[in-house]
Amino acid sequence: MTALAIDAGSRYTRIARVGPHGDPEPVELPGSVPGEGLPVPEAAAGDRGAALRAAYDAYRRQHDAPGRLLVVVPHQDRAAHARRAADALSAPPGTGRAPEVHTLATPHAVLALLRHAGAAGPGRYAVCDLGAAAADVTACVVTHGAVAVAGTSRHAPADGYGTAYDTALLTRSGLPADAAGHHALAAVRAEPGAGRRIGLVLDRAARDPGRFAATAVHHVAGRPVTAGAVRSALPLLTDGLDRALAEALGPGPAAPLALVGGVARFGPLRAHLEAAGRPLAALPDGTDPAHAAVLGAALVAAGRVDPADRYPYAVWVGAHRTVAGRPADIELLVSAAGTLEPGGPAVFAEADGQRVGVRTGPDGAAVGRPVRVRVGDPEDGGSTPVRTLMLPGGGPDDRFHIGVRYAVDGTAALELHPLGSGQPGSYPLGTLPTDLGTDSKEVGS
Repeated sequence: MTALAIDAGSRYTRIARVGPHGDPEPVELPGSVPGEGLPVPEAAAGDRGAALRAAYDAYRRQHDAPGRLLVVVPHQDRAAHARRAADALSAPPGTGRAPEVHTLATPHAVLALLRHAGAAGPGRYAVCDLGAAAADVTACVVTHGAVAVAGTSRHAPADGYGTAYDTALLTRSGLPADAAGHHALAAVRAEPGAGRRIGLVLDRAARDPGRFAATAVHHVAGRPVTAGAVRSALPLLTDGLDRALAEALGPGPAAPLALVGGVARFGPLRAHLEAAGRPLAALPDGTDPAHAAVLGAALVAAGRVDPADRYPYAVWVGAHRTVAGRPADIELLVSAAGTLEPGGPAVFAEADGQRVGVRTGPDGAAVGRPVRVRVGDPEDGGSTPVRTLMLPGGGPDDRFHIGVRYAVDGTAALELHPLGSGQPGSYPLGTLPTDLGTDSKEVGS
């Protein structure tokens, strides 16, 4: 069964799968731009769903339908992007079976690639997705069994991020900044040796601007793009990225930066970050930064690495309920498997789409009942107790919503939100088990 990954950007859509030797590889299709992917059709510009549909249709014209399809989506508002992807790739009536569509956020896809290669152990990282439209920075904490998002920031000028830089280069070089001009500039950058040449010329221009500023780093449509033009336009990339990094990471030890996306190929940008003391995380040898996310997603789609983007088990709490006038012990599902996101919002117990209101003790009791918390695997039925909590009592009319919050370090807390005048509370659960095969002991009482 073929597993496929798709990453739709603002200019190109990239497709990847795991090859026969177990390594992720781009899928080249008719019409693909070498090293880039399928150009986003003009009619789909700004519409990620339409770009996905166009790329998937192009794939299907050459290959059988994949058994599993994983779509890379931005971390921000992932749920909305997931819905759009599912809608875009659903099969119209009478066209056969639709693929099984799942989504993975860009930072988790990139870190899946690094973790699979052994290049990202436990610690703090920043995934910098630098594309034509925006520079997205996501601070992540890698722990055993989870990749937690600790902070995000986005720099998205109205005229684009990489696009604005390219427009400035073309304009300052006397070239039209239309679609043809942008494609021509991208083509010369992709030529063998282009990256090394621009680095050498810019180094010389930095040492002796008067002599080397007019030296050409590229020739586009017969006109030179000079070192002086590149140096003068560079702040369009560096200033916004510096602000996004400061906002997402804040003070503290410098986290290694995983630079991905088409703009991440630009050597002077990397040199700027290194000069500022920003350590760079190494991508696996030979990895094109523009393809890093889709290659990581291909590994996840094929089951070669766990996405580690959600807590894999369900969380239950012991409860009491009156059934036919008699008290009965039950368990209340607080969060289903795969719904807790490290560093994300609390997930609350629901029934029929509405949060469940609970009492924390017998009517009018000053002391509440002990509440036992358990995690379980809905697939194989395995489970383990986590902790027994003593929650405070309350009045006969006091009701609470009960939830679980999962922190970036793998610890969790039981959350009580009052429906009325009661006091909210947060009760530590410790580190949640990430492998029921080995983490099978109660961690507190």
